[in-house]
Amino acid sequence: MSLCMGCMQEIGNKKICPACGFDNTEQQQAPFLPYGTVLANRYIVGAGIDTNGESTRYLGFDKQTGDVVIVCEFLPIGLFSRGEGQTEVKVNYENRLVYTKLKDEFLNYYRILSELRELSALMNVHNIFEQNNTAYVIEENEDLIPFEEYIERSSGSLEWDIARPLFMPVISALEALHKRGVGHYAISPKNMYITAQGKVKISGFATENERKRGTALKSQLFSGAAAPEQYEDNFPLDDITDIYGFCATLFYSLTGRLPKSAPERLKDSRLLMSTNTVKRLPPHVVSALANGLQVERENRITDFDELRSQLSVAHTAKAIQDEISRTASMNLSAAAGGKKSERGMSHVSIVIISAAITVLVLGVIGVIWLMQNPLSGMFGGNTSATVASTESTEWTGATVPNYLGMTYDEAVELAKSDSSIKILRAYSDEYSDEYKEGTVMTQNPPAGSHVMSTDSAAGVTISLTVSKGAKSRELPDIEGLTLEQASADIAAQGLLGTAEYQYSDKYAEGRVIGYKDKTKGETVEYGTNVTIIVSKGKEPVDNEQ
Repeated sequence: MSLCMGCMQEIGNKKICPACGFDNTEQQQAPFLPYGTVLANRYIVGAGIDTNGESTRYLGFDKQTGDVVIVCEFLPIGLFSRGEGQTEVKVNYENRLVYTKLKDEFLNYYRILSELRELSALMNVHNIFEQNNTAYVIEENEDLIPFEEYIERSSGSLEWDIARPLFMPVISALEALHKRGVGHYAISPKNMYITAQGKVKISGFATENERKRGTALKSQLFSGAAAPEQYEDNFPLDDITDIYGFCATLFYSLTGRLPKSAPERLKDSRLLMSTNTVKRLPPHVVSALANGLQVERENRITDFDELRSQLSVAHTAKAIQDEISRTASMNLSAAAGGKKSERGMSHVSIVIISAAITVLVLGVIGVIWLMQNPLSGMFGGNTSATVASTESTEWTGATVPNYLGMTYDEAVELAKSDSSIKILRAYSDEYSDEYKEGTVMTQNPPAGSHVMSTDSAAGVTISLTVSKGAKSRELPDIEGLTLEQASADIAAQGLLGTAEYQYSDKYAEGRVIGYKDKTKGETVEYGTNVTIIVSKGKEPVDNEQ
């Protein structure tokens, strides 16, 4: 059996997979496992899916069950080495103690996760074992769509009646994790998925060491969803931290965007929400979001029971019930002495109560329809797309064009010439050393993919990911420039600038002296906020004696 390392489908003697377009002649670069590595005499390792400072996930194949799985490998960046084509992890002598400690915490974390398989929002863990001087976790691979894509296909945001049944199981999952002494600490749109059954699944699991600054691991925080305390060195994380991430993600689902990053909100804590959004959301939901996204921990919702209670519609339902009872009582009084039914109830009351029940029943039916409707058609196409013909060895039909290297606008313009093609931009851009900023770096389906006749009839949707350019950016020379010029040069590098003023004998007022704690030519990560020192002119001389 010959498997494609990109999708784990059988491909026989083919090098380029006809199903996913993956080039199986390529090699997986170190320090990641070589394609085809077999773990525990059972799991075949394929292409890497994603990586963080603690672990890497690969697509895998279970030879015993014939299922496609996810293989998660403990790989703490900076604490190990592994040569090209090797599987054994080597740890430097000086790192061995911290490496062992982190590995034990990683194993303990996933053992707890594996014991909570009854919770629908958690990924199922099938196996945990050690090999190659590291640790592995085998997770279930489900038919999922990214939460961001789900929101985009749902007109950019959800109504509360749809979001509520999606998010309530997430509260239960987080509550169960914290009762076992661990948390998630990375709840965000990028770590959530929707199943074909319309349920939420949480991904992005890692130990606390990966979700805060100041540990031995290179931290991975999700801007807009990470709580303020996660940016502080070794600040203890708890359920209050996860409540912030949960509320940020719920905010995203209801508004179509995340709150500003925690460092920004520490300067301006306002949650910006359009008037139309506020009007269409129940007041208690808006209030719960505000309380769960307080930047000061002491003002934030403190536990999951309280979060669940503040998001509950129970008091709203009771208010409706009280209003129905009050109206019915008023009409009973008005109709006193009138004709009663055989059970002693006036005809007016019967009509009012019947109408109320009808409204409630129709409301329930409407909610159920709304819950299911946004998912319509999201998964149906995937099943037919995976069926590949093996009768023909040479494709003569239409193929997907190549948009790589074009700007997004150029790709859209080109697609206009073919009415069967729809271009969809990925929700977030990604870094790339290969593709310059603003150009298409990946597309799905890949260029050259076969367009079946059934696809042509419905049109082909092509998802494009646009490059943000290299992650590392060089600080430009801004000395002597005006603040406006310097800010423009910094922004052109994908960086943010904050002004700080001081006196200077060399530079006139309003001219830039340089960077604070940094120098021109130094490299920093994309999006870094750098401080610009601006001259206030010469310091005034006190002539009073």
